[in-house]
Amino acid sequence: MTTAATVPTRQEVALADTWDATKVFASDAEWEQALDAYAQSIAEIEQYQGRLAEGAPTLLATLNYADQLNERVGKLYIYASLFYSVDTTDQVAKAKMDRVLGVYARTMASSAFIEPEIIGIGFETLKQWQAENADLVSYGQYFNEVERRQAHVRSAEVEQVLGLVSDAFDSANSTHRILTDADLAYPAAHGPDATELELTQGTIGLLLTDPDREVRRTAFENYSDAHLANKNTMANCMATCVKQHVFNARVRNYSSALAAALGENNIPTDVFHQLVATVRKNYPTWHRYWRLRREALGYDQLHVYDIKAPLSTKKLDIPYTEAVDWIIEGMKPLGEGYTSVAKRGLLDDRWVDIYPNKGKSAGAFSSGWKGTPPYILMNYNNDIFGMSTLAHELGHSMHSYLTWQNQPTVYSNYGLFVAEVASNFNQALVRNHLFNTNQDPDFQIALIEEAMSNFHRYFFIMPILAQFELEIHERGQRGEPLTAATLNGIMFDLFREGYGEEVVPDADRMGITWATFSGHMYANFYVYQYATGIAAAHALAEGVLAGKPDAQSNYLAFLSAGSSLAPLDALKLAGVDMASAEPVEAAFRVLASYVDRLEQLLTNK
Repeated sequence: MTTAATVPTRQEVALADTWDATKVFASDAEWEQALDAYAQSIAEIEQYQGRLAEGAPTLLATLNYADQLNERVGKLYIYASLFYSVDTTDQVAKAKMDRVLGVYARTMASSAFIEPEIIGIGFETLKQWQAENADLVSYGQYFNEVERRQAHVRSAEVEQVLGLVSDAFDSANSTHRILTDADLAYPAAHGPDATELELTQGTIGLLLTDPDREVRRTAFENYSDAHLANKNTMANCMATCVKQHVFNARVRNYSSALAAALGENNIPTDVFHQLVATVRKNYPTWHRYWRLRREALGYDQLHVYDIKAPLSTKKLDIPYTEAVDWIIEGMKPLGEGYTSVAKRGLLDDRWVDIYPNKGKSAGAFSSGWKGTPPYILMNYNNDIFGMSTLAHELGHSMHSYLTWQNQPTVYSNYGLFVAEVASNFNQALVRNHLFNTNQDPDFQIALIEEAMSNFHRYFFIMPILAQFELEIHERGQRGEPLTAATLNGIMFDLFREGYGEEVVPDADRMGITWATFSGHMYANFYVYQYATGIAAAHALAEGVLAGKPDAQSNYLAFLSAGSSLAPLDALKLAGVDMASAEPVEAAFRVLASYVDRLEQLLTNK
């Protein structure tokens, strides 16, 4: 276990607690050889340029070669990222990442002719070719997507330029990430005895759940203040990113950056606006929770750094292996086929990089590509939050695993709109298992706190960040400046509405929140999908736990579908209609039930 006071260097982490990169490439030398071979083979796809209309065999050969390039470059990228994400100060790993991103940009440019030429062939002709060539049938959904997006696909020359600039357009994001993960100096947090507790991206979550208020306060303030000290640089990165999103939307003939982001993934913009409206309508549920929390803590005022303060004096210590046991037990409703693979990946096959170390990327994520394991980065801290985060990331990894097992390369990726369903579904099932098997009041309170913390991030913070995104992109579209003062002011106003009168305002530190979500905020209307995901997940979990006919098999079919179905259609297959506001309203009813349960437990203590 890593404590907040002692964060090891990467070299001090035990090999058994790290992910196994050799399952992608056996060595750096093998990766170098594969990268050189790949770089030489990129141009070979250009032999097909201008020829796709020759007939089905030529089109099929082109698509197969593009898929092969996709799979190869993905493995090259994953290998490099496995080293860089666990130590962002490692300049050798950073150089590997830069080289892969460079060849990826070249790949995008070299294959940019494909979709314009597919459109030129005509979709009626494509249907005839599929009828004549069975091997083309598997690309049917891909052709449907190209047809849907044809008004936004540009000429081969323009598409080539857009492919070439993809690497350069990531610079704002990578600069922000390097700043926060590698270069920012976070002053230590302090307890009442003046003990210094090391503050890093890997320990901030642990410190904010510390029972000592001074630890929480100094951790929150020092973490926020480090970002505030660099607010102008970060704001410039964010403004640059917004300009890039607006540029891309206009080049592709979308009416707005929002329309471009959602249109690319076949999500109606009404889904976004409906989510925001429903969340804002339900703010009183959050206000009730914070009022209850303040009273339970015995405080006159509740600050942001009190939102995760433990309500029970009995701290749960959950070693990694015990967390795995709980998760596997919780996931048993999905069957042995799911749990056996998951357990092997978590314990034996080293999918997981488990504990914090200096320079490691913040938070947690699932990563991988068809042909690699579905890796998981954690900053595990032996607590209930870490256990739940592990369940969450396992949901992503098993989604990827089942997709890769069942889909060809063309459908081996999927968007966040469906991804966050799989992750939150796991958390819902594991919580249900733990609620039913441990009736100790302190344990139940801790479990509710974890659930509320997760909902707070996904069903409060993320929708507020989504509103922030909308506002800054609309300003960017109007050509208005986006300074640090502007960004922080927008952010603070949104939090002031969301927190209401229940949480003490801190304009500067609330205002800089956007900057603490570096990767998320650069992905162009990415974060709203966390909220739609948690809503859909709870609706589907309810059906599986209730033993609803076909609920389990339909859910596993959804996990196996990848991008072979449009996101809303994939979720309808699983059993939920996210074009409706009802799943979001239902998730707020789940949230309210947790508040009711917590109030009863606190009353009976």
